[in-house]
Amino acid sequence: MSLKSLLFGKARSLTDHKLFHKVSLIAVFAWVGLGADGLSSSCYGPEETFKALGANTHLSLFVALASVVTILAICASYSQIISLFPAGGGGYLVASKLLSPAAGVVSGCALLIDYVLTVTISIASSADALFSLLPPDWQGWKLPFAFAGVAGLTLLNLRGVKESVALFVPVFFVFVGTHAFAILYAIVTHWEGVGSLPAATVHEVGSVGSQVGWFGLLALLLKSYSMGAGTYTGIEAVSNGLPILREPRVKTGRRTMLYMGVSLAVTVAGLLLAYLLYAVTPEDGKTLNAVLLENMTASWAGPVGGGFVWITLASEAALLFIAAQAGFLDGPRVLANMALDRWFPTRFAHLSDRFVTQNGVLLMGVAAALMMLVTRGSVGLLVVLYSINVFITFSLSQLGMVRHWWQQRRTEQAWLRKLAVNGFGLLLTTFILVSLTAVKFFEGGWATLAVTALLVAIAFGIKRHYTHVGRQLGRLDLLVSAAEGPPPVVHAPETVDVHARTAVVLVNGYNGLGLHTLLNVPRVFGDTFRNYIFVQVGVVDVGNFKGASDLDALRANVDDSARRYVSFARARGYGAEAFTAIGTDTVAEIERLCLEVRERFTNPVFFSGQLLFERETRFTRWLHNHTVLILQRRFFLANLPFVILPIRVTG
Repeated sequence: MSLKSLLFGKARSLTDHKLFHKVSLIAVFAWVGLGADGLSSSCYGPEETFKALGANTHLSLFVALASVVTILAICASYSQIISLFPAGGGGYLVASKLLSPAAGVVSGCALLIDYVLTVTISIASSADALFSLLPPDWQGWKLPFAFAGVAGLTLLNLRGVKESVALFVPVFFVFVGTHAFAILYAIVTHWEGVGSLPAATVHEVGSVGSQVGWFGLLALLLKSYSMGAGTYTGIEAVSNGLPILREPRVKTGRRTMLYMGVSLAVTVAGLLLAYLLYAVTPEDGKTLNAVLLENMTASWAGPVGGGFVWITLASEAALLFIAAQAGFLDGPRVLANMALDRWFPTRFAHLSDRFVTQNGVLLMGVAAALMMLVTRGSVGLLVVLYSINVFITFSLSQLGMVRHWWQQRRTEQAWLRKLAVNGFGLLLTTFILVSLTAVKFFEGGWATLAVTALLVAIAFGIKRHYTHVGRQLGRLDLLVSAAEGPPPVVHAPETVDVHARTAVVLVNGYNGLGLHTLLNVPRVFGDTFRNYIFVQVGVVDVGNFKGASDLDALRANVDDSARRYVSFARARGYGAEAFTAIGTDTVAEIERLCLEVRERFTNPVFFSGQLLFERETRFTRWLHNHTVLILQRRFFLANLPFVILPIRVTG
């Protein structure tokens, strides 16, 4: 076994009829992989909410109720997005299709920053929870542990989606079980206290209102509610990750959303209630959950209490670690979708032989490690940076859905109910966005907005370059219409002479670039070649790796393009054949096909076209993959004659 196979797993085969079954997630696994981000926020969201109230802890009941309503509203609105976008309806796609491409790129860039922060804050919080159990002398190892966590998850995600999720299923359910028990235990053992909460809360409302006024009371509640906004940040992950769910995807996605919404609402409200019943107060070096659990188990006999605290906090640390999965699962997918639309380099839409968006996973890992270094793993600072961006996406998605239902009011029977759901979601998410920006802007929120704006500007610059290149290539495609004219009356040979001089032309679709390359061969070499063999590989990327039917359509398209070249050559009296394949590694597949050609034909020469632009910079060269130059080196090492035909493009 090679080192690559050991680290990343053996390559998967496109001919495996169980391929999509092996790489997709059922609802329970999706709850673990995508829902862990939302559920893990209960490890720090309720704490931030509770601490923001200061001594006025009874007001947390209002915030708990508002949190439950917000969670359920956002989940309901995103369930509608799942139904409307069965192939995947993340914030980027929703805003792009229902509002405008510009709105989509803002939403997508906000999501990318958010997913990087998801990885960073999840692992940093995991380190905090774990080191709450360890002696103070060990605190110096917390940051190295966080870096190791980022590296480990990056490596694990390069192996595949299912492999990275299945490993954490037992830990996830340990978290669910221990926290459900802790919440029930707190309520049952303090049942009398639960009954007295309404009266105590009413008294506190009156007391705070008399001290700071009703506007001051409202401002305090809004601040607490806003500080806990990190609680809702993982909800949209299911909608965005729909392509990796098991068929029927809509049903699986809606069920996953139900699991996530109910578990998150119960956990958040339950923890806030437990904090109140046990009158917990913050302690240095410990999370509020750690303080709660220690108070809860203080009277337990023997080592049972300490063991329960250890297991529960260890499950929190593990779940926060798992929550980073949402960033690794959805961040590269958003990046890939934007790359398909040419907002980012197309290489981010490519898949590895494990059918993983490898470049995107690596980018997320490097960016998260850099963010960890800049913030020194400070959860307090990361929470400030974290929440704003996801609500930009939330608000744009809800606005797009409201617009959609209004436009469909004459054809959609239930349009008013659906508009009301998304309209309420729009009001909530916009309110939270404005509140967060106002509260956290000078605490570091401005940095998040600045980085997001910079990323949006870069995306528009990349899009402008690709659009310019597309116009230039469009001029080459004028040759396609000319090639469709009546061919000369020439009788092509019935069989291909394998001993004749053979030109093997590498093409990528029936287009102007391929035709220019083909026509340049006789223009440069005269009538040297009697055979023309066309080699074409269809790239399997995020855009077409959605199901067996999509792969069949890709194969059919590749075969059709190659047949058109064969017909073109035969109509002019040349022997012609085509060798085609589809795969994730274009270079490897081309090399394999060309070796097959060499085994059959005794005298082949390989040709490929290379576009040359008048004005190039290092940045613009980075936006193209330069496959031809890689192939040239490989062919030379394999003793295969390889000729690059330059095609100059002006503009």
